[in-house]
Amino acid sequence: MTTRPSAFAVHLFTASGAALALMALVAASHGAWREMFLWLGIGLVVDGIDGPLARKVDVKRNAANWDGIILDLVIDYLTYVFIPAFALIHTGLLPAPWGLLAALLITSTGVIYFADTRMKSKDNSFSGFPAVWHMPLLVLVVFAPPAWATGTIVVALALGQFTYLKFIHPVRTARWRTLNLPVQLIWFLLAAWSVWENLDPPEIARVLLLLTSLWLLFVGIVMQIFPGRGSADDEVEV
Repeated sequence: MTTRPSAFAVHLFTASGAALALMALVAASHGAWREMFLWLGIGLVVDGIDGPLARKVDVKRNAANWDGIILDLVIDYLTYVFIPAFALIHTGLLPAPWGLLAALLITSTGVIYFADTRMKSKDNSFSGFPAVWHMPLLVLVVFAPPAWATGTIVVALALGQFTYLKFIHPVRTARWRTLNLPVQLIWFLLAAWSVWENLDPPEIARVLLLLTSLWLLFVGIVMQIFPGRGSADDEVEV
């Protein structure tokens, strides 16, 4: 099958996320947390754009020799799991050897979660915590809680990957999307503000970051407990 340059270019665009992940890793190795989150943030932008581009040029048909889903999963694992786990070792949030043990827990459970074919429910929510470790890591770095609290959160989220508790996809989960999507956008703005302030934002930003984080973490479970009309699993993307 003929490969169209435009379709292959989209694969290359997606693959640039690996280079961005490497830059984030280099920053993390030097303890440059602001730069690390900056590179991860750029990677998130690429991750948000490449899907619509791939559908527009129909990469499945026009660049069929490369599997975009596998490519995306590899980069997502690097960006969302591996680098946050590496960073956790060096942030000082957990003393040695607990930081390393927590990182091993994140990387080993995260790769199993990414390989689970049941990770998406019928309403396009995630089944179990979706291993987006860069998000709780940023919140933990901003708040620097006691080591016992950090460890408890890490273990709870790691175990949460293997439950049937729902976690929303702010764009693809249709129910309450008109509320959840703005909350997600506000979270990203607050995260960017925190990074700009070298992970030490003003108190108002810290409070709002915590509130939006808790909303995004628990709203899917609330929707699951109160499904409304019919089963939440019957909802479809619109």
